[in-house]
Amino acid sequence: MTVVTDPSTAHRIAGKPRVIVTRKLLPATESRMQELFDVTLNQSDEPMDRDALILAMQDCDVFVPTVTDRIDAEMIGHSGDRLGLIANFGAGYEHIDLAAARARKIKVTNTPSVFTDDTADLTLALIIMVSRRFAPAIRQLHDGQWKGWAPSGLLGHSLGGKLLAIVGMGRIGQAVAHRARAFGMDIAYHNRNRLPQASENMLSARYEPDLDALVANADILSLHCPATEETHHMINAARIASMKPEAYVVNTARGQLIDEDALVEALSQGRLGGAGLDVYSREPAIDRRLLDLPNVSAIPHLGSATFEGREQAGDKVIANIRFWADGHRPPDQVLQAWE
Repeated sequence: MTVVTDPSTAHRIAGKPRVIVTRKLLPATESRMQELFDVTLNQSDEPMDRDALILAMQDCDVFVPTVTDRIDAEMIGHSGDRLGLIANFGAGYEHIDLAAARARKIKVTNTPSVFTDDTADLTLALIIMVSRRFAPAIRQLHDGQWKGWAPSGLLGHSLGGKLLAIVGMGRIGQAVAHRARAFGMDIAYHNRNRLPQASENMLSARYEPDLDALVANADILSLHCPATEETHHMINAARIASMKPEAYVVNTARGQLIDEDALVEALSQGRLGGAGLDVYSREPAIDRRLLDLPNVSAIPHLGSATFEGREQAGDKVIANIRFWADGHRPPDQVLQAWE
């Protein structure tokens, strides 16, 4: 790894940097932090409210939030003068106002790549669950309603030959495409920038520049975009209405990508085959209508929930803090805030 000296870091932190962590991390990560830093940990794992987050930011050199902690411009404006690094635990950083951080000369880091395979695995699991109708089958078992095997009972759809439409072809989208090939699926994708031809050939993926056309032709639509103003409710009532009645929507990215009211209406009226959801627009609150629908496979934001991934993310947070404290550019600095 190349060590980059950062001229915007005035000096090394004298002694151990003061670090505050907003949520409970894995024991190995917390133990290492206690060895290296003057750290305050969240032993209860209760999410900190807005006032508590501001107080924490006023009392540390390094603030370690997670993807569920919204850090807006006003909060950053009230942070203490000593705060120099927001070392986010998680790959996403749309919950942090990068412009406000830059204005205060506060660096922001994230933990990219470590959750790619875990999230892609979960996406394929949801694709299988929703297309094979495992959720209503499991409900029948638990409710004592299963009457035994029947030649026409609980039929779903096979994956071979189906069109998997991927929206967002970054690391996770590509990992999903790679896995989907093993199931014999056809793959088309929409992305802000087209992949190189070599990558398309390797993934057997076809680029579709027209998002509306991609959605309308999808057998399974899988979302892998960040939550931005541009992507908010990108899967809206009109696009849902254009989908095949037997198509499925799978979302392991951000809940804000889908208009949940429109999704519920289409699912309840039989205008859509089903949905596999790991994320929701108002987490942790979930629209009960989604949970009550038999054609929805819903799980509680488990895309990155593996011991291995979470430990690697902790290692990245620690490395970013140490590089910054030593006066070097952190390896995972979010450079959009500075370039």
